[in-house]
Amino acid sequence: MPQKKVTKKPAHRKVAAKKVAKEPKHDVVVPEAAAVAEVVEAKETKPVIHKQRYVSSIGRRKTSQAKIKLWAEGTGEFTVNQRTLEHYFPTLQLQKFATEPLSVMGLLKKVNVVVITRGGGVNSQSQAVGLGIARALLGLDPNMRATMRKSGFLTRDARKKERKKPGLKRARRAPQWQKR
Repeated sequence: MPQKKVTKKPAHRKVAAKKVAKEPKHDVVVPEAAAVAEVVEAKETKPVIHKQRYVSSIGRRKTSQAKIKLWAEGTGEFTVNQRTLEHYFPTLQLQKFATEPLSVMGLLKKVNVVVITRGGGVNSQSQAVGLGIARALLGLDPNMRATMRKSGFLTRDARKKERKKPGLKRARRAPQWQKR
């Protein structure tokens, strides 16, 4: 058997870089330790509470998205895409999907809600609104988590329409088979 020829790779030389003290291009102001701690604490909190005292959150269902703004001090106003709740969600079932977290917690007439929703149909939009409101309520009071978890308001329904497969009529529907 012929022997394999072994070649040695040349060793690379490590070039020592000269250490030069670089001057900063801009004046940098170093904040005090207390200010840095406040910034870190502010980043850790999940709900976004703005200066106008509202909590924002997002709810999703199928291809629908709902952006929620929930004001803590309110009169019970509920607008969806600049329309009233009854006008946007005409049936009682759709209205119930959207407002159930508020009614279970007893806050239906105590908070104002503004919703911007898009995508999907009205059914999935109303369910997305319900999930978004439940998440926003946690921003107001984290002690509501156990009650809302037990009621099932915090569970995101991840079911979506399955994609169509090649050779089939729909995702799983095969063409009708003929014997002759």
